[in-house]
Amino acid sequence: MPSPRRFTDLPYARHLRAYDGPLAEGGDYDTVHLDGAAFDGAVADHARFLECAFSAVTFTAGRLRGTRFNDVWLDGVRWVGTGLAETDWMDAELIGCVLAGLEAFGATLHRVTFHRCKFESVNLRTATLREVTFADCLLRDVDFGGAALTRVEFPGSALEGVRFAGARMDGTDLRDATRLEISDGHDALRGSVITGAQLIELAPAFADVLGVTVKDHGRAGR
Repeated sequence: MPSPRRFTDLPYARHLRAYDGPLAEGGDYDTVHLDGAAFDGAVADHARFLECAFSAVTFTAGRLRGTRFNDVWLDGVRWVGTGLAETDWMDAELIGCVLAGLEAFGATLHRVTFHRCKFESVNLRTATLREVTFADCLLRDVDFGGAALTRVEFPGSALEGVRFAGARMDGTDLRDATRLEISDGHDALRGSVITGAQLIELAPAFADVLGVTVKDHGRAGR
């Protein structure tokens, strides 16, 4: 797993210009660097960020529905209670970010890497994830219900109370997850790869899904 890039590693770093203005609906942001900005209740639906960097930025509430993030780098960004439904992410890297109480249903993520990020109560229902990596992350109470996960990996990540009901998986690799606690949707793991140890841990849930009763032999006549 490659190490996270630094700001100076970005191929467009020398072209970035500082931006400290407001965000607007339908705004077009190209090669800008947002550093230390705080957006409280900002509404920037259907905006577009191309080759942009975000450093220590905070988004509280607000809405960026349908916004596109293409070739972006985010370090230490906090998203709290922000609407990210139907957003489109391509070639994005998020490092040490916090995502809490987000509505990100219907989002599309392609070639996105999360490094050491914390997810808390994030709604990713019906999202499409392709070639997405969660590296050393914590995913707590994340809802992937009805989502499509293709070649998604979780190396070093802990999944706690994650929901997969109705999800579809193709080449999703869960083997390197440090914790695999699934609240529902065990049948949706079809198409994923797990270890033998994980299989043993999940066996009771799989049996329940299949309607299998597991009962040890009792004494004779009982």
